Amino acid sequence: MIDHVELFTSDLAAATAFYQGALAPLGYALRFREPSHGFGTDPGRADFWLRAGTASTPPPHFAFFCATRAVVDAAHRAALDAGGTDTGAPAVLAHIDPNYYAGFVRDPDGHHVEFVCRT
Repeated sequence: MIDHVELFTSDLAAATAFYQGALAPLGYALRFREPSHGFGTDPGRADFWLRAGTASTPPPHFAFFCATRAVVDAAHRAALDAGGTDTGAPAVLAHIDPNYYAGFVRDPDGHHVEFVCRT
């Protein structure tokens, strides 16, 4: 089980603004600032972190769990509204599993972000 993830970003302010918008439908909020910015659903804990630096090449791919397909839709839409680039509208990916429903975006650094529901 993964406890947390930290990404390096070339523009901490832009990445923070992107993830504040993109993760709001999942109940995430910015919980900690400086030197890294931490996001989480619990006020006292963060499991997703951003740190100023050089973005990884190639950019990583990671997925956020969504409880319902409606949350996938909302998060995908929010990520686009926050400046993300669409790399796959929400859809069932039957080649993975008949219940695998996911949408994809790239964040300002090109990280491949997925929102997924498996029911």
